[in-house]
Amino acid sequence: MLKDSEFKHISVMPEEAIEALNIKPDGIYVDCTLGGGGHSALIASRLNMDGILISIDKDDAALATNMLKKERFEMTNWMPVKSDYGEIDNILDSMKLGKVDGILADVGVSSYQLDSAERGFSYMNDGPLDMRMDLSEGLNAATVVNTYSRDELDRIFKEYGEERHSGRIADGIVNRRKTKPFTSTVELAEAIKEYMPGHGRGEDQHPAKRCFQALRIEVNHELRGLERLVNDGVRHLKPGGRFVVITFHSLEDRIVKEGFRRAEFPCTCPRDFPVCVCGKKPLGTVITKKPLEPTEEETEANPRARSAKLRIFERNNNEQYN
Repeated sequence: MLKDSEFKHISVMPEEAIEALNIKPDGIYVDCTLGGGGHSALIASRLNMDGILISIDKDDAALATNMLKKERFEMTNWMPVKSDYGEIDNILDSMKLGKVDGILADVGVSSYQLDSAERGFSYMNDGPLDMRMDLSEGLNAATVVNTYSRDELDRIFKEYGEERHSGRIADGIVNRRKTKPFTSTVELAEAIKEYMPGHGRGEDQHPAKRCFQALRIEVNHELRGLERLVNDGVRHLKPGGRFVVITFHSLEDRIVKEGFRRAEFPCTCPRDFPVCVCGKKPLGTVITKKPLEPTEEETEANPRARSAKLRIFERNNNEQYN
């Protein structure tokens, strides 16, 4: 088992996230992204013996190290679950706990995963092309890079990485792997830099950042899982329950923003209809019309928090879509 100090991760916007949850001491809460356990520990510290905390993660290292944190709290109902947060519907249904008072998801990659070269998430640390959050899964980054077609690579770089040179990079990867498959992170990062036109190398960030993001999303099915989490999570909230999501790039934020908006305005009637006939009623209210962002002090202390955006949804008393 990992030592508590080995899974290092600084939770992003911890005070804002906990305040947004509006925690009841005897409530039921779900931390969808356990990671280093920072948010879960803060939730647990505010619960009494009747409170319940469900912490989800698909990384065995996160689950193992947080068992040490659990021992610090008198609260006995801290339940870790190995799963993808996109399975929240099945997880909560199987637990038969009814509805919950709050759901929190910090969908960024943990510092532990980024800094562990052997996990293969970072273009800064040389390691195997892996990028799996759950090491028991079959698909890894090497498989994507070395077996996906040119058009598939172009699509994921463009769609998941918003990389404007996606086609050129896909061409370079496919041509290069004919003679030597890609096996390491730095090897791929340097190749991506080489395949970019000259003006693409003059950015503040590393030229491979967007492609690495795209590969990570593809390997871990992150966007599909987030869509399911947002859509299904809202239905599991009690009246007055809060859903808090922290995202780190525009694709994630868009999914959360649009998912919360659909829950607030579910009517599908044409705009020129004088009255609603579809019968779909609002499930709640988006508390954050604009997302909350980290303070300047936090980004100075933790630069990885810089792109974070926090959105909050509150469930109302409408029980139509239970």
